[in-house]
Amino acid sequence: MTGSVVASAREVLPEAEILGWTNTDGPPAIQGAEDGDAAVPGLLALLPKAKAEGADIIVIACFDDTGLAEARALAHCPVIGIGQAGYHVAALLGARFAVLTTLPVSVPVIEVNIRALGFGAACEVVRPSGLGVLEVEDGSPATMAHLAAELTAMEAGEAKAVVLGCAGMSAHLGALQAGTRLTLVDGVRAAAGLAAALVLMAPRAA
Repeated sequence: MTGSVVASAREVLPEAEILGWTNTDGPPAIQGAEDGDAAVPGLLALLPKAKAEGADIIVIACFDDTGLAEARALAHCPVIGIGQAGYHVAALLGARFAVLTTLPVSVPVIEVNIRALGFGAACEVVRPSGLGVLEVEDGSPATMAHLAAELTAMEAGEAKAVVLGCAGMSAHLGALQAGTRLTLVDGVRAAAGLAAALVLMAPRAA
């Protein structure tokens, strides 16, 4: 999944140096608050490496924005999450949005994040697909058909944009967008675009 996330980000920023690192000290997939808590120490342990590499921006490529507050408090540079980025881009597009995510256990975490960021009124629903993170990332024909059916069902709602609520959906953006009239927002690509903007806006040392 790290490789597909980096590939998606490079579509937006082909000129940038993008380093993709996997937190090997965490669970194989983050599905719910317990997995997120278990992943935070390994995530924070990567911060000195990011500083040594001279990273301008750190992106947490987990839709739950796992460890975002903790990393922002310790990092040498701005830190953004793909969930956070997706909500901002959906709102900037002027659309009331919904989120399509993986398992029901992830919904409460995402809902808390949305409210904390001030998007509670803009988000119509966080809809679980019932598919696990690694199942989504694998993208089998059955999985893709299931996700497409979920998006078709969401077309009946008020939301005109859907934020794809899993980094594993990033590689499937094109295929999923082709099958729906909704505007799909991929948090990975959104984070890449916002990262470039933050680099331009960040204050420079004298």
